[in-house]
Amino acid sequence: MTASIGQAGSRKPLSTVEFVALFSFITSLTAASIDGMLPALGIIGVELNVADPRNTQLVITLFVLGMVFGEFLFGPLSDAIGRRKAILLGLAIFCVGSILAMTAQSIEMMLLGRVIQGFGVSGPKIGSRALIRDKFSGDAMARMISYIYMTFILVPMLAPAAGQLIVSVASWRAIFFAYLLMGLIVSIWLMVRQEETLVVEHRVPLSFGTLARNTWLVVNSRKVMAYILALGLAFGGLLLYLSIAQSVFQDIYGVGTEFPLYFATLALGVGIASFSNSQLVMRFGMERLSLIALSGMSVVGAALLAMCLLHDGQPPFVWFMIFVGALLFCFSALFNNLNSMAMQSLGRVAGLGTSLVSSISSLVAVVIAVSLGRFYDLTLYPLAGAFLLAGAGGIILVILARSGHSEPV
Repeated sequence: MTASIGQAGSRKPLSTVEFVALFSFITSLTAASIDGMLPALGIIGVELNVADPRNTQLVITLFVLGMVFGEFLFGPLSDAIGRRKAILLGLAIFCVGSILAMTAQSIEMMLLGRVIQGFGVSGPKIGSRALIRDKFSGDAMARMISYIYMTFILVPMLAPAAGQLIVSVASWRAIFFAYLLMGLIVSIWLMVRQEETLVVEHRVPLSFGTLARNTWLVVNSRKVMAYILALGLAFGGLLLYLSIAQSVFQDIYGVGTEFPLYFATLALGVGIASFSNSQLVMRFGMERLSLIALSGMSVVGAALLAMCLLHDGQPPFVWFMIFVGALLFCFSALFNNLNSMAMQSLGRVAGLGTSLVSSISSLVAVVIAVSLGRFYDLTLYPLAGAFLLAGAGGIILVILARSGHSEPV
């Protein structure tokens, strides 16, 4: 482990265990805020008198829409005011959104709270990455990120069960109280224990002119944008799955209270794929693995579509689990590789580039999930179509990226 390069202070340095615990908690807010809501979507629709059940999908997608704007802002902001302040500001906004959603008396007010939550959670998401990059380097940074990710991967497996437990003993509003409590706990923990890591001399003043120029450099790169759009297509399929998962498991397949168990089973495959990718990427390379995963996504998406045609849009449950498990496995193998391929060409605008890769791909994903989600009619046609589009479109985009300029932005 390297020494902190941040400001000296009177706080006792965090041990490795405490640092991993703190930043696992911080980074888990995003996944918890999505997956923990899934068991409550049907109840929210009924209690808030949502006329079209498909509108409850927006509880998930508009949270990600809020992240689109937050991810763009908090990267440059953390360079200007420091990592700690950016994380704490984001957590404060996240708590405001949690209160607004918790007390909402209409679906519109609930969705406003979700947008604000998504905007705020981008602060800890982006700021914590930058803080870790400040504090560690080389193998120590890779090891620390691995430790945090190993803890983080448990969240999609456990969050739906926690959400269902809360709903069973209280109400859906108590889930937002839990988010508020999480935000307050991690804010206090961070304030008390973690020093600022970006010294004043290294801070970069927020300049909208510079932001605009550097943004243009990124979006004007065919190579970078091809990877970002491919990532957005794949993320769109995942976001659609998350948006309709509660209805698919409970309304189509009638699994009832066993929903979190089956959801966790599929989430476990995501963790296995991430681990496998880390072992294979050095042997086969990011681009080849990405093309293999995209090809797999295309084939499985087409097979799921064919199965839908044979069973009126509702394949047998065992086949649904097999196909969706395979699709999520492909997505997990893609995610880190496409992110890395987009970032490796960014050169001198890597800081802003990190924000742009996240925000643009999230925006593409929201557009896909919201658009195809409107066609959801208790069949799996939209889900099969989304992943088939992601796989085929992603292959074309990665091939186009090969012919893009290789010079760093």
